[in-house]
Amino acid sequence: MDPKQLVETWRINNRINLYLLDAITPEHLADLLSSKGRNVAAQFAHLHNVRLMWLKAALPDALKTVIKIETDQPIDKDLLESSLTASGAAIEILLQDAIDHDGRVKGFKPHVTAFLGYMIAHDAHHRSQIIIALKQSGHTIDKKFSYGIWEWGSR
Repeated sequence: MDPKQLVETWRINNRINLYLLDAITPEHLADLLSSKGRNVAAQFAHLHNVRLMWLKAALPDALKTVIKIETDQPIDKDLLESSLTASGAAIEILLQDAIDHDGRVKGFKPHVTAFLGYMIAHDAHHRSQIIIALKQSGHTIDKKFSYGIWEWGSR
């Protein structure tokens, strides 16, 4: 297997997140799950902030141009898009660093491939939470997008 595929897989995952964000109207960023918890905007912010948590632990130098989204600040689509783009690129650096060295991510076991799986699973869990929150609020996303998040070969 070509190790570049790991980084490309991460890029696809991040593009899927941005694709979903693009499908959501700004006023629906406030939608909540019926069981409460984070609203749609906070779910996206959480994705970004968890990335920063891993970067801080494993490769702090990659954090130089990435800023945490604070829960008390206004969160709009522009902030989410720029933040997810920046943290996505920083995670690419982390993945490449692990690939180039010993195949491990500091603070994570067992190896970089499992870390990638973990990160994608985390993102996918929250994409589902976002879609369910929208649906429960009566704001389902267009079928083009709900099917489009599965089109990894074209995203």
